[in-house]
Amino acid sequence: MLERNPLKIFENWFNQAKESDINKPNAMTLATMDNHGEAHARVVLLSSFDNNGFVFHTNYKSDKGVQLAANPSACLLFWWDCLGYQVRINGQISKTTTEESDAYFSGRPRGSQIGAWASAQSQVIKSRQLLYDREAEFEIKYFGKAVPRPAHWGGYRLSPTSIEFWVNQENRLHERSLYTRQKSGSWEQKILAP
Repeated sequence: MLERNPLKIFENWFNQAKESDINKPNAMTLATMDNHGEAHARVVLLSSFDNNGFVFHTNYKSDKGVQLAANPSACLLFWWDCLGYQVRINGQISKTTTEESDAYFSGRPRGSQIGAWASAQSQVIKSRQLLYDREAEFEIKYFGKAVPRPAHWGGYRLSPTSIEFWVNQENRLHERSLYTRQKSGSWEQKILAP
C-alpha cells in the first residue's frame, strides 16, 4: 500500500464495500473495556467518517456508553468478506457536539427517533410489552410534532491512533499494513507478518 494517509485507504475500501453486494457495509464491531477489565464487543453502524475520526451514535446510558465514560479507549473492526478486507482501528473516544448529534438525529426515521425515547438501552425490562407501551406513549406525546433528540442519546467519535489494513491472500500469507499516528499528526506505516 503506497498511500501514506490511512484515512484515504479506508475511504477507498469503504466505497468498494458500498458498491459491492455487502449488506450494511457500515456495520462494524465496537470493542470496549469495562472498569473491571472485561472486554465487551457488539456490532454498531458507522454514521460518518472524516479526517477527525469515525462517528457512531447510541444511548449514552447504554452499557457501551457507561464503559466509554469510564475508559474512553476503543477498537473498531470492519470485515468485508466478499472483498477479503479487514480494517482494525484503535483510538480515543469523545462525544460529538450537541449540534452534530442534533443534525444526525433529525435525519433518522421517525420510528428510530421514537425508539430512542422508548428504550432504556441495556437495562433489564420485565417484558417486551413494556417497550411497546413506552413506544405508544411517545408516539402520542410527539404526535404531529418533530421528535427532539433525547439528552441521553448522541454521537461518539473515535479519533484513530492506529489503523491496520488486512487483505486476504492465499496460503495464509495475508497482507497486513499498520499505520500509527505520530505526535506530529503524520502516519508511520509498518508491514506486519500475517
